[in-house]
Amino acid sequence: MTSRKKQLRIQKLLKRMSDMSTLAIPPKSAEKSGTFSSYDRASAYNADTDTYSNWGANEDADGFIRKEGEEVVVVELDGPGVIWRIWSAKPEMGAINFYFDGEEQPSYTRPFKKFFEQITDEVSPAGFPNLMPKLSGGYNSFFPIPFKKNVKITFSKNWGEYYHFTYTTFDDEEVPSFEELLSKEGMTELAKLDRDFFARGDRFEKDYACVENVIKSGRTTLLEETGAGAISYLGIDIHHERYTEKELIHLLRSSLINIYWDQQEIPSVSVPLGDFFGSAPGYNLMKTIGVGITEKRLYANWYMPFSSGVRIEIVNEGVLDYPLVMHYNMEPLTVDVASELLRFHAKWHTGDFQSINQDRFMPNGDRWPDWPVLTVEGKGRFCGMHLHVLDKWIEPGESSTWWYGHWDEKTIDWWWGEGDEKFFVDGEKFPSSFGTGSEDYFGYAWAAEPPFALFDSAYAAQSLMPVDGNGHTSILRLQVCDNVPFNTKFEAFMEKYKEEHWGDTNVNIHEVTPYWYQDISHMDTYDSPNLNQRMRTITDEEGEL
Repeated sequence: MTSRKKQLRIQKLLKRMSDMSTLAIPPKSAEKSGTFSSYDRASAYNADTDTYSNWGANEDADGFIRKEGEEVVVVELDGPGVIWRIWSAKPEMGAINFYFDGEEQPSYTRPFKKFFEQITDEVSPAGFPNLMPKLSGGYNSFFPIPFKKNVKITFSKNWGEYYHFTYTTFDDEEVPSFEELLSKEGMTELAKLDRDFFARGDRFEKDYACVENVIKSGRTTLLEETGAGAISYLGIDIHHERYTEKELIHLLRSSLINIYWDQQEIPSVSVPLGDFFGSAPGYNLMKTIGVGITEKRLYANWYMPFSSGVRIEIVNEGVLDYPLVMHYNMEPLTVDVASELLRFHAKWHTGDFQSINQDRFMPNGDRWPDWPVLTVEGKGRFCGMHLHVLDKWIEPGESSTWWYGHWDEKTIDWWWGEGDEKFFVDGEKFPSSFGTGSEDYFGYAWAAEPPFALFDSAYAAQSLMPVDGNGHTSILRLQVCDNVPFNTKFEAFMEKYKEEHWGDTNVNIHEVTPYWYQDISHMDTYDSPNLNQRMRTITDEEGEL
């Protein structure tokens, strides 16, 4: 095999990690994604009674598929496919072992902790910092692990605690071997991708089209086009330096961005302005490859095709009029090509169950503590979420430590993020993605204990959190290469253990913006959020304008 053919195969694989246009391609029926994790195996589904038991079980440190001698099996998949993401909260020096294509002995084995720090002994420990970032205690690797026929992954003794392996399998996709990725050609291409991830974010240096307007009360149309095309960049400059922090908080929440595709009367995007770009409340700086907020502007790099027109509007329900400049890039598409592509969607809500019976999700129900993120029908791809949490509590008495005590000896059980993500694809009864904690899904770890750090990276960011944890948290996770394809139906939940009002005076409110692609024949059924819903988490500290 020529070196050029190997390089092209590697480049095709890595394109899925950074090219947002791949998200608009409808999935084939055999394309599947999911997550193997150490979730508590006490959580179970009974097919005879169609009920769930121990659904909120929370001993998530060391679950596995089975034991084989001195090893535990944690992943078993038929290919072709790719392990896109490996995460752990506490990797130790026990080995991670990869058995490719029926091998009796693993062809790749590495101390689990060292895997995150140095993929091979021939690579510098600082080799791929943007592909393999450590985010506030969470070890993340987006160094892809392709396999052709099958893969089995095991851990040896003393491997650590907590793991996620997020994967995609295909029917007939040609993928390079893992050995090819470790070759000179593979490492070179991965080094280029790592630099692309470092340079992630806004593309404002490009000479894109521009629209200027003054956003007054009511609806302002920023763009209205007929025909076919795709928006591949959207940037909003609100001259944020002119406003106080309080004014920015109100402006970005009281204004909605609505986007309509193909002459439809219902927007496919309806999100408060700041939340759409990945942070809330306020103007909080961070950059990912998909969305972000910089000193220059708010930006989105979603690939957004349409076949018969697009309309973008701002709905201002606040008290401020403000100048706005929108920058955008429009790519040409034929009607035939655009009609075959998926449409981009994003809808903000505070726990919309849609048509699902909520009784089962109440504290005494068998589906508690699942909290809804997204419920849609048709064909598409789930691509992640922005989550804003208002977690406020009355300060307890003094502790003997600088925080509220340690682990199970705290003076207050304040932490909101124990919940696991659960993604049900095409009507499956047990989720093919079942996580180990809300913070783990986003990529960090140990967030119930100090310090409470801010971070950003190619696929995840935490742009807002008080030093003491008491207040607003803004976190973002994009699923680009590891998007979840679906063919008939998709349901995403995140466990939420605390009620909106807990204790005597404490508050825990979740607000979510899921991002997804959906076929043109299915419209989502989410309503645009009203002003009272959007402003209820603006606390006394932010105040009225």
